[in-house]
Amino acid sequence: MAVNLNVQPTAIGNVQTAVAVKVAQLSKQQMQAEGNIALQLINATTPADQADAPATAGNLGTIINTTA
Repeated sequence: MAVNLNVQPTAIGNVQTAVAVKVAQLSKQQMQAEGNIALQLINATTPADQADAPATAGNLGTIINTTA
């Protein structure tokens, strides 16, 4: 009589599979929520209308420190 210790009963395997699927679904929902939050933060930091922004030419207003 052969005994295989690495084989799990089907019921346990089905429960583990169901749990893994649920974890994957929750993970996907969490990543989508974080992506939406990131997009909202990006949109909140960009100016609403570029036409209202003053026109700049070249590197006007850029300060570069050349001292070591």
